[in-house]
Amino acid sequence: MKTPAEKAITPKEIEKEMVELLSKKFGDSVRIISPVATAQKAEADSAGPDTRPSPVYFDLKPEELVAYLDQYIVKQDLAKTVLATKICTHFNRINHMAASPDEIGEMVGSIKNNVLMLGPTGVGKTYMIRLIAKKIGVPMVKGDATKFSETGYVGGDVEDLVRDLVREADGDIERAQFGIIYIDEIDKIASSRNLIGADVSRTGVQRALLKPLEETDVDLKVPHDPISMIQEIERYRKTGKREKTTVNTRHILFIVSGAFSELIDIIKKRVSDQGIGFGASVNKATHGTHLLRHLKSEDLIRFGFESEFVGRLPVRAVFESLEQDDLFAILKSPNNPIILGKKMDFAAYGIAIKFSDEALRLLAGRAFEEHTGARGLVSAVEQALLPFEKRLPSTDIQQFPVTAAVIQTPEAVLAQWLASPRDPQRSAAFERIAQAETQYVRDYIRTNSRTLTDKHNLTLTESRIVLAAAHYAGHLQDVGGVLRKIKALIDETKNIELNFFKRHDINIVLEEEAIDFVVGQFLTAAITPEELSRKLSTDFELGLKLVQEKSGKNRFFISKQALLSPEEYLNNLIKNELRQVTGVQLQRT
Repeated sequence: MKTPAEKAITPKEIEKEMVELLSKKFGDSVRIISPVATAQKAEADSAGPDTRPSPVYFDLKPEELVAYLDQYIVKQDLAKTVLATKICTHFNRINHMAASPDEIGEMVGSIKNNVLMLGPTGVGKTYMIRLIAKKIGVPMVKGDATKFSETGYVGGDVEDLVRDLVREADGDIERAQFGIIYIDEIDKIASSRNLIGADVSRTGVQRALLKPLEETDVDLKVPHDPISMIQEIERYRKTGKREKTTVNTRHILFIVSGAFSELIDIIKKRVSDQGIGFGASVNKATHGTHLLRHLKSEDLIRFGFESEFVGRLPVRAVFESLEQDDLFAILKSPNNPIILGKKMDFAAYGIAIKFSDEALRLLAGRAFEEHTGARGLVSAVEQALLPFEKRLPSTDIQQFPVTAAVIQTPEAVLAQWLASPRDPQRSAAFERIAQAETQYVRDYIRTNSRTLTDKHNLTLTESRIVLAAAHYAGHLQDVGGVLRKIKALIDETKNIELNFFKRHDINIVLEEEAIDFVVGQFLTAAITPEELSRKLSTDFELGLKLVQEKSGKNRFFISKQALLSPEEYLNNLIKNELRQVTGVQLQRT
């Protein structure tokens, strides 16, 4: 038997295989031209993979992550708590291991916080994971368990997900080793109880997942993959070194999810059986997804999972079904991508669209009847507005108030609008809905001010809340986008102060109220930063220099009123400074 060193394929052998492969497919029209000289074999070939934990910058606390998720996801408080806590613990533990290697050491049998998410379709499982990955800044890939088969059979390989994670990390293997792999439809790989023979797409996939879920090295080079061979030749030709081509899964967090509709019956039967006997009782009110909270490992094994597979998913997060009020809350959220997307659709034709609460409740009711969770919201909105999206772009109508009548009797409303394109009632309805939306966004920002302040490093004064709500009402941005813009404009104002000092050697400080006033001017395009910079020089340079010469002061606070009436501000400033100087002179005499 050959040793591992004897089995290693040299670049020359790879090149030979490539020549044969390309010749069979393309004949003699394609050839590989070898470089005249290749670099010497790297000494690092014999070095094993370095699997020591690398530092990962992560300082997020569970409560902070929960607060972030609350801005985007309705309900699911228990699932948010479980996921936020265990994910924060996972990455903070990695940091601690890197910072204190002597204290922690290499623990044998260390268990990862791999997560199993259970809940009906359309309740936000995938959305929540994407939000978390974006917030913590780690690479994340999503796969469908039904598309994989056991290694060696036709179909996808579960190790392909690890390779995809490296691509998501832009080829940075070290960064990929601290990423998240999310596998959906995991309930579809539970074994079939009546199947005879090999089950390569079910239990076979479970077995293939066992090692990656714990710790294993995954080779990035796929056997018989021409692209991998070409890339390896090119790297070796340029560097003469064999780069690290394996990914260790020790710190990769695996999150799997599924609807598990049949699991409810298994739990219900177990709970009912345990309820037989004196003093035992079964809570008849416990039904549906609420039963999933009573989940035990034995239920998953009965469902069709291998015990070893269940053991590698120690954390369970149960998602609740969404009721009609929950669907309304999703549509009402100012960060909701469904409504923001619809606003963008109509904005492409120069049409502003606003949704009344009555209309949103009707849409939520239609979506609830489809029993597909939040996914039903998209189809409900699209079906209701399709006639208007088809017809209104061909008219002069630029304001579209979505009222209850628009949802209930679309044909009649559309006919009325076409007959009277300048209907004042439609304009009044639009204005009324717009005012209600602006007020709701103000209340939303006030309620979440602490979280938003920490997230955007922005002090949310009342004037800034008003500015943010007004800007949201007139632009296609979520609340986060609006606050990021305001923060950028505040920073721009600080730069204007600095440039004033550089040009005139005078230190001006805009008071908070003045900054908010300036930002409001920027947002409404009443003035540009360049114009403000020139205006400050024109209005204040000479007067402040005069005060500087007389008093020796070099720092001046500019209020909002000073910006509105610079001449009055300077006159008062000069009088006050001259009075102080005269008073000092009199005291000396």
